[in-house]
Amino acid sequence: MANTYAKVSGTFEEIENAYGKVSGTWEEADEIYAKVSGTWELVFAAFTATSLTTLSSGSGTFTVPDGANAIHIQAAVGGGGGAAGGIDYDKAGGESAGAGGGSGAYVSDKVFTVTEGETITYSIGSGGAAGNQTSNYGQPRIASAGTNSTLSGSTAGAIFTLSAGGGSSGTGGGVQGPLRTNTAGTAGAATVGGTAVTSGNFRDLDGSTKSVTTLTSGPVGTFNQSGSGAAGDLSGSGNCGGDNCSIAGFAGGDSYAGNISGGSGGSGGSPGSVGTRGSGGGGGSAPTSNGAAGGAGEIQYRFLRVN
Repeated sequence: MANTYAKVSGTFEEIENAYGKVSGTWEEADEIYAKVSGTWELVFAAFTATSLTTLSSGSGTFTVPDGANAIHIQAAVGGGGGAAGGIDYDKAGGESAGAGGGSGAYVSDKVFTVTEGETITYSIGSGGAAGNQTSNYGQPRIASAGTNSTLSGSTAGAIFTLSAGGGSSGTGGGVQGPLRTNTAGTAGAATVGGTAVTSGNFRDLDGSTKSVTTLTSGPVGTFNQSGSGAAGDLSGSGNCGGDNCSIAGFAGGDSYAGNISGGSGGSGGSPGSVGTRGSGGGGGSAPTSNGAAGGAGEIQYRFLRVN
């Protein structure tokens, strides 16, 4: 179907929305047909929101479809940080558990202005690796940070950069002592540069007209949300007193403003669990057990025409 034009004040302009009077009331037209060589053909259709697309790894590009003027980001998050493993010592008089990794910054149910036909470039953050090195009697144990999730347009410019969560670490310990210093993973920060759309209506997949403020299906559950991630957990020093004492690992930072839980810390010598959707990995318990990786980032989006 080709683009449809009408003459406005002597100039042909592309039709974005069309109205007709029905029983004395102007109503928006869903479709317009014209007779071409004796056959009725569809010449105009109001833009309907596209289906949701989820990007869970890698990088690449996609194109804004004809008729769209906005992109709805239902969910996006940077990669979560990995967590350090626990450790036991020989004669240090204590043991150490792993602190949790931090979570990535997020966007939930935000709508940004785009231009039909422009190229959108994305990169999805990966989760940070766990810190489970074994040299020097298992020390140090330093987990990796995740990587950032980004979105930009050839016309819109930088839409957002969602920084990753930092990895936790356990450093400075030795087989004969002292007990190590444990540090939790840091929170990722959000940089939002796109032009936000905070009012207006669009035609949804079911054909109904809705306000953009009704977009609340993302992880946060509220329209137009973005913010920093959360630091990983660490209570006190992360060390316990007495040879062969037991101390549980610490949870990874929750993502999406606390709505997606971080990986749980290990207990009783068990490893931590992997983070999900940009949350931090869980730390390993003491005596020795492994920490876990952070959750991968994501971007979930669809296109709208907002009027």
